[in-house]
Amino acid sequence: MLEGGAFDRMLHSLGRNIVLGTVEPGTALDPIALGEQFGVSRTVVREVFRALGSKGLVDARPRRGTTVSARSRWQMLDGDVLRWRFSHGADVRFLDQVFDLRLAVEPLAARRAATEHVEADLAGLTEALRAMRSAASPEEHIAADLSFHRAVLRAAHNELLESLAPLVEGGLRERDRIVHAAITADAVQEHSVVVAAIGRRDGAAAEAAMRALLSRSAADVTRAMTSVAGEQV
Repeated sequence: MLEGGAFDRMLHSLGRNIVLGTVEPGTALDPIALGEQFGVSRTVVREVFRALGSKGLVDARPRRGTTVSARSRWQMLDGDVLRWRFSHGADVRFLDQVFDLRLAVEPLAARRAATEHVEADLAGLTEALRAMRSAASPEEHIAADLSFHRAVLRAAHNELLESLAPLVEGGLRERDRIVHAAITADAVQEHSVVVAAIGRRDGAAAEAAMRALLSRSAADVTRAMTSVAGEQV
């Protein structure tokens, strides 16, 4: 029987070190040394290697052992890989890539939500919007914003789109870390336009509204990072 806590501790520590570059691609992983380092059994080490292998982070071969895989083999959209990538703040290039993918995915999800949603989906979107309006702190606003974007993905009734929720969540949290955006009536209004378009089953309008919302969000991040760079000069 696996020691659950020990497994999770080793998985997340080693996985994060690989993703953040502390342990580089091509590095051979010594199961005995790692078992001693983390204080776990060989069974736990094997299971951690298996879990990391399923994410494309390590490669195990007979007589060669287990090595860290090239980045091109990593499952970049895996929930854990994304969380590890965001754990110490994303670099600008990666954040740009996240926004590119969100711009490709979320407007499409909004369009699909407009045609595919059921009453419960619309209720979830409306509740997320209500929570945004009543948020009394940045933390409450962030939680409501996350709920809103997850609800849009859910309302599309497309399992592949919904599976991208960790990417959306990571992008939102990183944006809020950089921007520290205040709760504004304009931000709530932008979200309400998306909900209204979905509610009247206007796919084109829902897609356009989501694209406008994301473009504004990307501009906020660019402005904030430019300001920080200027202060450091």
